[in-house]
Amino acid sequence: MRDTYGLGAATSDPEMVFRSDCPSRPILDQIADKWSMMVLAVLERPTRFNEIKRRLDGVTQRVLTQTLRRLQRNGMIERTVLPTSPVGVEYSLTPLGESLREPFGHLYSWTVQHSRQIQDSQRAFDQSLS
Repeated sequence: MRDTYGLGAATSDPEMVFRSDCPSRPILDQIADKWSMMVLAVLERPTRFNEIKRRLDGVTQRVLTQTLRRLQRNGMIERTVLPTSPVGVEYSLTPLGESLREPFGHLYSWTVQHSRQIQDSQRAFDQSLS
C-alpha cells in the first residue's frame, strides 16, 4: 500500500501508522480534538484561563482544564504562575505548539470554506434515510 500522506515516514515500517499500537495514535487523538485545536488557535499570546474560557463559547471549566493539562503534558503549551494576588495563571504556546498553528490554520480555513457544502451533504444524506 502506498503511503499517500507520508504518515509512515517517521517509522521504518510504513504500515506501522495504521496499527492500533502505533505511537502516533494517542498523540493525534489528544491534539486533534475540537477543544485542543480551539485552545491552540486562541493562544496567540499568553492568555489567562478565564479569557480562554470566555473566547471558547460552550466549553465547560472541567473540559477546558482537562484540555489545557493534556496540551501541557504533550509539550504544546506552558503554564506560568503569575506573582499576583490572588495568584494568577496564564498559558502560552511552546515552540512545538507554535509549529501546529500553520497546519491547524489550514484545516480551519478548509473547514470554513467547505462548511456549506458539508452541511448540504449532511442534509441530503439525512433526507435519504427518511
